[in-house]
Amino acid sequence: MPVYNRIKAVLAEQGKTNNWLADKLSINITTVSKWCRNEMQPRVEKLFQIAKALNVDVSELLVKSKK
Repeated sequence: MPVYNRIKAVLAEQGKTNNWLADKLSINITTVSKWCRNEMQPRVEKLFQIAKALNVDVSELLVKSKK
């Protein structure tokens, strides 16, 4: 399965959990878990909310398409 986002990695880097993000965004933990496993991707609007909650640039949440 392709990896599109780095949400799980950024949470780990900051010592935060899926539960913390779900609470912060007032969403279901299952949704956050699916994002972290790259089974589902957040909408662009939600991606910006995630970046704000984690205090990072939104680009840090995405896997680069070119190396």
